[in-house]
Amino acid sequence: MSRALMRLAARLPLPVLHAAGVFLGWLIYLGSATYRRHLRANLEQAGFGDARTRRAAVAEAGKLLAELPALWFRPHAEVAALVRSLEGDTAVWTRARGAEPIVFLSPHLGCFEVTSLFAATRMPITVLYRPPKLAWLDPLMREGRARPQVRLARADHSGVRELLAALRRGEAVGFLPDQVPGVGEGEWAEHFGRSAYTMTLAARLAARPGYACYLAYARRLPRGGGYALVTRALPPALAGESAVRRINRALEALIRECPEQYLWGYNRYKTPQGVSVPGTPA
Repeated sequence: MSRALMRLAARLPLPVLHAAGVFLGWLIYLGSATYRRHLRANLEQAGFGDARTRRAAVAEAGKLLAELPALWFRPHAEVAALVRSLEGDTAVWTRARGAEPIVFLSPHLGCFEVTSLFAATRMPITVLYRPPKLAWLDPLMREGRARPQVRLARADHSGVRELLAALRRGEAVGFLPDQVPGVGEGEWAEHFGRSAYTMTLAARLAARPGYACYLAYARRLPRGGGYALVTRALPPALAGESAVRRINRALEALIRECPEQYLWGYNRYKTPQGVSVPGTPA
């Protein structure tokens, strides 16, 4: 039934889905005190506590959910065609076969689902993913993301090995660098002025010679007009800056480009089970 409903919803025009998403976003915001608390606190922590940005963030989070049927269950070419323009370091999309392997870091910003689907029209890409908490959604997600030239790898040690194998083949990989990692997979680093447990994988890959590392996100265009795919080369580290803080600083700059489209309701500052907080007794 869920698959049938999502396939039916996939036929709706993107403006209709996004309009429904605005309603859905407010329904979730008003119905969940925990989500509401995280969204408001994270916005204020990052300096975006104004009401206009908060209202826009609520609506954009709903659009993120409502657009999934179109992204997962429309033909691949139709999904790629929703990308109306390329911005930033666009040379990555015309690179020659056999060039250096590429690491795409796509945070919870804009329509991060469409980034890898578009990339797969230009190059093979292995995408790291974490199974959703709702078990019934997992097969739908894997079905929707499993397109030609897309390889899915679970966010565990075996998945990381698959990423490294893809990079050795000279291919592209992609994952969410702002996803809170498990114990032993991250370190504490500043994120918008507050310490956040941050994955070390992105920093390690970015530091390897011969890899091209890009930040990427798809900005939603007004009135369901599609997406502008933005790519930025990872900036160099500052003097005395840790590798993980370099990643977070780059993500902060990216988020400031369109803060209303960041997923502020995500509990970015949580402490995973088994992880020690700096300054607390062991």
